[in-house]
Amino acid sequence: MRFATYSADGRMHYGAVAEGGMIALDADFPDWPTLLDVIRANGLTALTEAAGNKSVSHTRFRYEMVLPNAARILCVGVNFPDRNAEYKDGSAQPAYMSLFPRFASGFTGHDRPLIRPPESHTLDYEGEVAIVIGKGGRRISQADAYDHIAALTLCNEGTIRDWVRHAKFNVTQGKNWDRSGAMGPWLVPFTDAAQLDEARIVTRVNGELRQDDVLSRMMFPIRREIEYISTFMTLEPGDIIVTGTPTGAGARFDPPRYLHPGDVVEIEVDGIGTLRNTVEDEAV
Repeated sequence: MRFATYSADGRMHYGAVAEGGMIALDADFPDWPTLLDVIRANGLTALTEAAGNKSVSHTRFRYEMVLPNAARILCVGVNFPDRNAEYKDGSAQPAYMSLFPRFASGFTGHDRPLIRPPESHTLDYEGEVAIVIGKGGRRISQADAYDHIAALTLCNEGTIRDWVRHAKFNVTQGKNWDRSGAMGPWLVPFTDAAQLDEARIVTRVNGELRQDDVLSRMMFPIRREIEYISTFMTLEPGDIIVTGTPTGAGARFDPPRYLHPGDVVEIEVDGIGTLRNTVEDEAV
């Protein structure tokens, strides 16, 4: 079962993705007005049961960022060996992972355009798996880490590259332009370690393969990410961790291959799906 946030008939809904459309579920759960509330209430099983008794309610709709009111999104940077080598600084694998925040306003939904701002045309793509925390905790062990995941989704962690160099110690500016990235199309409940341990992530731009790697090669596996992050902050249901991108982002080509209006970016992981976005210039 797959669950999405979408807009139809002039309002926001959430529901189950079905053949031919969406099965609206938000009206059935008035105490859970958003998909984030469902996660916080450990309600994905209830949604699955409810969807089994309903038919498609919307055939015309638009996907939204899957958790548009997510309060906390943490991203792990430079998390594949080849990605570390791309920096050509001679550094070995770091002892600790790089982290930075992103905000929900920086993401759009599946089949929606990524927005390139007029201030910079260095919009880049980064295909990643994102995990949604379902059970909170502090100082979570690696052995228990997967027990805290509610669902999986995909992320195009779109970046305005020259803006990540505006300051000495952070990349936040380049990572949070409105609708510069995407998250979705939907949430897939996490039920089996193989969904992550055996996952391969592929990114294509206009059909050309740009990124291709397996999550098992991460320098900081997802179990370690949960352990490390929960050491300094209490993870809460609905928190999102964007787990890291493989080599092959546009900035690392010579010359760089940034995104342009009309490009189509597709990020695919078996068992989760395909996140697809076009590119448009911001209307100003």
